[in-house]
Amino acid sequence: MKIFQNNDLLKTTILWLCFIIGIIFLTGGPAVGAQLPKITGKPVIDAPLLLAWPTDREVTHPDLSDPTSNTLYDFHAHLSACDLAFSTEGNYHPALRELWPIFLAQFKDRPLANWFYTTSPPVPLDQITRHGVEIGNLLATCKPSLVVATPKVIEKLGKAGLTEGPAYPLYQDRGAVILVNKGNPKQIHTVWDLGRDGVRLVTPNPELEPGAFESYLGTIYGIATHDEHPPGGAKADDLINRIFNSPDPYKWLAGPRIHHRDLPWSVAYGRADAAVIYHHLGLYTKRTFPDLFDLVPLGGTCAAPQPLPGTIIGTRLAMRIQGQWTPRQREARDKLLEALLSEEFTEILKKHGLVRPPLDQSRPVTLTPGPGS
Repeated sequence: MKIFQNNDLLKTTILWLCFIIGIIFLTGGPAVGAQLPKITGKPVIDAPLLLAWPTDREVTHPDLSDPTSNTLYDFHAHLSACDLAFSTEGNYHPALRELWPIFLAQFKDRPLANWFYTTSPPVPLDQITRHGVEIGNLLATCKPSLVVATPKVIEKLGKAGLTEGPAYPLYQDRGAVILVNKGNPKQIHTVWDLGRDGVRLVTPNPELEPGAFESYLGTIYGIATHDEHPPGGAKADDLINRIFNSPDPYKWLAGPRIHHRDLPWSVAYGRADAAVIYHHLGLYTKRTFPDLFDLVPLGGTCAAPQPLPGTIIGTRLAMRIQGQWTPRQREARDKLLEALLSEEFTEILKKHGLVRPPLDQSRPVTLTPGPGS
């Protein structure tokens, strides 16, 4: 054929064919698009339902938080030099979160470097003696210079010779409430209802948070003991046995670690119908998730609590810790203590359902000295 006798025409034709084939290959070609259906479905997220607690600040950067865990495994670090490490139980964390930027503003000309505070169950003794705290793959070996905890924990620190100066009463709770699902479907109105068949109670872990567990247990028992008109002549001991010594293995549930998150989760998405919880924690939970929870007051109202007789009322103390502190670390510690004892923090505490201890408990407390004190 003539086309094959004309080498220039043949070369040109082959080049154009190669170009067209290349374009089809690179774009996927019309046939590929026709074979791929449009995706209109949505996947089911394979993760447990969780409560999305608010963080301390807006996320404006890559966030590696794992929504199925309180543990952070994808941040690998060793933090060993801190201007301030503060070990505190977390029951008043909403109030502390509001105070913290006010405290940090005192250092705007010379910002604190590598500060942190933990709002966990009381761990200061181990944190101090072992010089660190670990969360997943983050290790912080900064010794706390200030601690907030119950008098019992502070007493242990004093006997171990770890404290410096007096303890300062910081705040007092306003009793307890019963946290229930929205609408109170099990019609729980008193501590006696917690003993009914079909009502499952969740408490703090008695081994990992014994202080909180004993407080709530004492409140249930104390209110029942002081009740002048118990239903059907029931006894407080009967109530405790029905809840905590029941043949039903799911009558009494416990959280795995940190009760101010565990208990609301169990009521919302776990097996529990109710949780006895500090008034201020119940208030925060209800405010954060108004469509999930309701509160049953144990004396007075949720807006104006008047704890029933027998309710355990707890006070938390602030305490300096001994150490070879630099001037900068001492300055940070002392300014934080001042902020915690300030009138400004008094108003913040009120907003979050807490009060200062009565006047006769508000002055510094001298604890039993330990070795080296």
